[in-house]
Amino acid sequence: MRALERILSEKGYLDPSVLDRIVETYETRIGPHVGAGIVARAWVDPIFRASLLTDGTAAVRALGHDLRRTGHLTAVENTSEVHNLVVCTLCSCYPHDILGLPPVWYKSAPYRSRAVKDPRGMLAEMGVTIPHDVVVRVWDSTAEMRYLVVPERPAGTEGWREDELARLVTRDSMIGAGLIGRPAGYR
Repeated sequence: MRALERILSEKGYLDPSVLDRIVETYETRIGPHVGAGIVARAWVDPIFRASLLTDGTAAVRALGHDLRRTGHLTAVENTSEVHNLVVCTLCSCYPHDILGLPPVWYKSAPYRSRAVKDPRGMLAEMGVTIPHDVVVRVWDSTAEMRYLVVPERPAGTEGWREDELARLVTRDSMIGAGLIGRPAGYR
């Protein structure tokens, strides 16, 4: 990468300061850490949680996050009765501003078709077992509507600070293709 960057810079195709700004943006203002902070806030603040589930766009903007690339955001919540899974069947619509770059599998044709046809089976192949008594809902992301899954807060995290909770949240759990594990030391 450094060699490619140097060659492109020498030829005048790339301004290193622009590249530095892009990297800084993805390290600090865009990425799964942003979504994890939103989820953690929803876990500790019932008023924010209600706002997020009512109007995700407004709630996330109220926290100061820019949703320019994401557009309208709807938050859906996993519970003991419902597991939500996000897919974009047409392309790869994804809330970049709060989840960063999508995983390669999210854009793959097998994921896009299996998530709709056999979501429970596809999740099991990804290592996510959803009990048979839990309903699996699939949300089709579009250019006009993006989704954020608010995973279930794990037992044993009562009294945890927001930043501690955010470290438990993964990008995959905010798509519904992953689960939050039990905290270390919890039985």
